[in-house]
Amino acid sequence: MDYVQEVLAGVIAKNPAQPEFHQAVREVLESLRPVIERNEEEYRRNALLERLTTPDRLIQFRVSWVDDKGQVQVNNGYRVQYNNAIGPYKGGLRFHPSVNQGIIKFLGFEQIFKNSLTGLPIGGGKGGADFDPKGKSDREIMAFCQSFMTELYKYVGADMDVPAGDIGVGAREIGYLYGQYKRIRGVYEGVLTGKGLSYGGSLARREATGYGLLYLTEQLLKANGHSLAGKIVAVSGAGNVATYAIEKAWQLGAKPVTCSDSTGWIYDPDGIDVALLKQVKEVQRARLTEYAAARPGARYHAGKGVWSVKCDVALPCATQNELQLEDAELLAKNGCIAVAEGANMPTTLEATGYLQSHGVLFCPGKASNAGGVAVSALEMSQNSERLGWSFEEVDEQLKGIMTHIFTAMDEAAKEYGMPGNYVVGANIAGFLKVAEAMTAQGIV
Repeated sequence: MDYVQEVLAGVIAKNPAQPEFHQAVREVLESLRPVIERNEEEYRRNALLERLTTPDRLIQFRVSWVDDKGQVQVNNGYRVQYNNAIGPYKGGLRFHPSVNQGIIKFLGFEQIFKNSLTGLPIGGGKGGADFDPKGKSDREIMAFCQSFMTELYKYVGADMDVPAGDIGVGAREIGYLYGQYKRIRGVYEGVLTGKGLSYGGSLARREATGYGLLYLTEQLLKANGHSLAGKIVAVSGAGNVATYAIEKAWQLGAKPVTCSDSTGWIYDPDGIDVALLKQVKEVQRARLTEYAAARPGARYHAGKGVWSVKCDVALPCATQNELQLEDAELLAKNGCIAVAEGANMPTTLEATGYLQSHGVLFCPGKASNAGGVAVSALEMSQNSERLGWSFEEVDEQLKGIMTHIFTAMDEAAKEYGMPGNYVVGANIAGFLKVAEAMTAQGIV
């Protein structure tokens, strides 16, 4: 059994019944083999991989709150502080019924490499709760967020751990969380990112993940002899990432024709109407059936099926493991030339392997969806400087960061003899910086 196999076996044994976490670790370590084999003796002696795959700490806490009927509700809250070798822990908070220790650990582990790829000084972390904000009143959301932060505040700070939003945590939730932190600590600092513009937020933060996804996709296609202009794009999701990916796709000359939510999906042959999508999802907080009702040419389909639409580029922007082997087979059969992940690990290992083996360009989320955390780090910089930058300044920096990420993973893949394998390239480029920092700082 070689070193990678030993570490994988240890991770599985020590973290039972956490398949998403096992998947994330396996995908990363297997792709790091060229680097590990060059440095196996040193890495093994220093237990580098064991330290990398073991979080600095995992915090779990009870969140008790009172609903509108006067009933006390209890949820589980989490924060994993995974690795701070290159900067303060940084990663979003997810409020969703599926949240558990394994999900949080997979997300935090991925965040280490994503944050490293940005070139900015931020480490990896993640958090959240098994709380479902859907169907809750604003007062109930506020009650939950205040109770959540009453426990979380002990473990976060502007130079320690800076959470942001994720699934189920948008501007409303960040506002309530920030207000409670300030109320308890009595300090005004950049402890959260994704804040409102009136209290320290950054322009372009809302758009950042979706815009960044398209900036990197544009580089991916360009490097392989294609152009984004004129391409048909299939997008899953209808949240923040998907909405602004659709918006930027239009701006770069492509035509996005799909979006989806947890109950079904839309196919709009004329292209998704961004203004209508925003109205339905951001203002009305309604289902996509409302989009179809207001758009005669659009067709709504219940359940899954967004990847059955013929497209040139696919952008999974919803949730983990949404694009499975049968979906990959459909995409390849229908002539899709590129898949870039907008969500965290939305493609299964089997689907990823199939796409790569059938000539479909594939970019992993730790690279292609890093725009959100990149602009979060820029928000941290603005907070430290007590300054606010223009939308154009932030957007220009975002584009530069995404271009840097593509170049770094492209060059790493070529250096280690796997040109065009952007999974390997992204993992190696992200890992090397973290490994160097961990080694320089000793056995801690």
